[in-house]
Formats: sequence, C-alpha cells, structure tokens
Amino acid sequence: MRRIITFVLALCLTLCAADTCTEPVISTSSYTTGDALISTETVFIVELSLTCGNDVQSVALYADVNGKQFPVTRGQDVGKYQVSWSVPHKQASSGTYQVKFFDEEAYSMLRKAQRNNEDVEGIKPLFSVNVDHRGAWSGPWVSSEVLAAVVGIVLYYFAYITKSSIQA
Repeated sequence: MRRIITFVLALCLTLCAADTCTEPVISTSSYTTGDALISTETVFIVELSLTCGNDVQSVALYADVNGKQFPVTRGQDVGKYQVSWSVPHKQASSGTYQVKFFDEEAYSMLRKAQRNNEDVEGIKPLFSVNVDHRGAWSGPWVSSEVLAAVVGIVLYYFAYITKSSIQA
C-alpha cells in the first residue's frame, strides 16, 4: 500500500512540475491606445508567439511592468500568448515600456523577494519585450465649434464695417 501511495505521489509531482523553457524564440506585436477622446484609460496589449529550444509547449508566463505583475493568457493556438493592462491617461506617458516575462519558478522568486522587501533586480526574466507608446491624443486645443463662432463673428464684423463705409 505504501508503494502505491509513493508511486501516485511521485507521478503527481512529475505531472504537476512545470517544464522550463530554454532558449526562447519570440515574435511580438503590441497595441496602445492612441485616442484619449473615446476612452478613459490607456490600454496596452502585447501578443507574442513563443517557441522553446527544448520543445516545451505550454509554459505558464507572468508579466511585470514597472513593478506590477499581470497574468499572461494562453491563446487557442500552441505558443500564442497575450497580456494586457490599462492605466489612466495621465499616468501613461509616452515612451518605451519594458515588459518582463517570467516563468513560474522565476515568478515565485520575484513575489517572494517583493514580500520580503528584497532586491528584485537579481531575478532574471525569461525574456523581455519593449512596447513603444506614442501617447494618447486628447483632441485639438480649440474645438471646431469655437473656431466656427470666431470666424463667423469676424466675418460679420468686416461685413458690417464694409456696409457702413459704403453708406457714408
């Protein structure tokens, strides 16, 4: 009976243990909100394809952006992943954002270091991706209605002055 329990436990540990991706090869695409008029927050989306040198298929990934962690979702296709997050427009300054991706082992080390207020710089990500954000356009400085009203007033003024000079 002990042998059966030992065998079942060993089998569970073997099946539950996550494989580590070695020599990751990635291809990425990203999207960031470009128009602040139609949304309340800037959205960042990173999609990537991952192939590992040791042919590991389903790697659990976690993303870290400026010290905040986000789960990475797996797509329908093997090796396709996506992570997204949003921040208020005022906090999303234009520039390059580095997204660090961690496997389960490195992510648990990262969380442990954060809980213990230790230095997290020594924890190496599996890979990282740079996302360029140009900033969100918040509209023109002067709305078209105000500009049309000003042009109308100026045209009326010149027409009135011209009419007055003709009558005199």
